[in-house]
Amino acid sequence: MQLYHRDLLLLWPKLKPCMIYVTLPNDEQRRLTFYLAMEEFLARHLNDDDDLFFMWQVEPTVIFGRNQDIEREVNLEYCRKHGIHFVRRKSGGGCVYADRSNVMMSYITRSDEVVQTFSRYMEMVRQMLADLGIEATTTANNDILIDGRKVSGNAFYHIPGHSIVHGTMLFNTDMQHMLQAITPPQTKLDRHGVESVRQRITLLNEHTSLTIEEFKTYVRKRLCDRTYELTHTDVQAITTIEEDYLNPIFIYGKENLSL
Repeated sequence: MQLYHRDLLLLWPKLKPCMIYVTLPNDEQRRLTFYLAMEEFLARHLNDDDDLFFMWQVEPTVIFGRNQDIEREVNLEYCRKHGIHFVRRKSGGGCVYADRSNVMMSYITRSDEVVQTFSRYMEMVRQMLADLGIEATTTANNDILIDGRKVSGNAFYHIPGHSIVHGTMLFNTDMQHMLQAITPPQTKLDRHGVESVRQRITLLNEHTSLTIEEFKTYVRKRLCDRTYELTHTDVQAITTIEEDYLNPIFIYGKENLSL
């Protein structure tokens, strides 16, 4: 019997996510592009039917969507002045800002169903927060809200046979950097503008007493029941894929590159 999306959501309280948590062979600090390449490597080369999941943190970086114009969406002057990196991803959607006080989450599943994949992931995160006593809701724009304010934005892209969802979890992010780095110079925010945007965004540490490391431990235990450690050979293959993301032509969008 085939279960449709609505049926999956009805059954959700009876289902506990049992994903595989993917780890690296060492704790070396890596660029954001490495983790994008890691998602792609997992989707292309690991053929396990189980869902895969991992979390990551990076130095301050703006990540913008595949089809976005960098000069319209990213405040390049501000980023360069403050040492904020900027990279393009292969999924759609808008700009997001990441730093060490922001948790990024990656979900890889064997599926070609975009809507079902997105819905399952969003509900998984919503329920995970609910189990912490945090009431959250999801939106049609793939955001997760707490008290009507955004705490997580998410994007999707598809590789034949697999789907990838990656998203932010704003924990204690530098709001000033986040708001200024993704605002083009010609529309710089004044103090009132920053306050207005800030009213539409919330940080997770405002809703839990957990530290960011405690939160990551909770998420891993709540969503995963096994671990898979990549090999050094895997890491080398990932760095090869990463070269695509580091290509200036891809970053600045001067040519229409195919996946």
